[in-house]
Amino acid sequence: MIKIGDNIILEEKYSDHSDQYKCKLVERRGNDLYIDYPINTSTGKTAFLLEGTPLKAIFKTVSGSHYVFETVVKGRVKLKIPMVVLSFPGNESLIKIQRRQYVRIDTSVDVAVHPVNGTFKPFTAVTDDISAGGAALIVPTGRGLKPGMKIDCWFVLPMQSEGYEYRKFRCKVVRIIQGDRGMEKVSIQFAEPSGADKRLLIRFCFEQQLAMKKKGLPV
Repeated sequence: MIKIGDNIILEEKYSDHSDQYKCKLVERRGNDLYIDYPINTSTGKTAFLLEGTPLKAIFKTVSGSHYVFETVVKGRVKLKIPMVVLSFPGNESLIKIQRRQYVRIDTSVDVAVHPVNGTFKPFTAVTDDISAGGAALIVPTGRGLKPGMKIDCWFVLPMQSEGYEYRKFRCKVVRIIQGDRGMEKVSIQFAEPSGADKRLLIRFCFEQQLAMKKKGLPV
């Protein structure tokens, strides 16, 4: 699916930095991808990625679809031009993404909900889905939430290689949908999360997608 000449955007998988690196696929040998030296999109300078660095790679097909995959820097070589060698996990490991909106993942994580101005008693909930822009919470009815209300939410995010991340987000209640069995679904929007928190959420959703794909589940 990825072809010679395709542009690739690289991001460091476990970094809190927001740097992105643009490169082009120059050659492919089996599951080794040979790219020209990546350029930092912010500074315009050549980036020197160390061997063994885990990355996320994003590319666009001729049909306009975007795909992401995990890769690792395998080394540097000089053939016709100096190049960096990346691993390629195969087409079966590609994940299609929507570039114009955050990917929403159906997953349950624990959340502690607290009032900003003491308008209700703190309580716990679980997510029905989550994205880097917000989440849907399954909440017992009668907890005092209303659309437009600001709340603080502590999320417990299970990361693949780093245990649990505990992050607090200031949130806005967007809508409340009444359910059955004394529960309701509360849609919340993250109110201006920091760059590091947003990258963590994007990485969490990506890891959840990858885990679902490995289990053969639809993503």
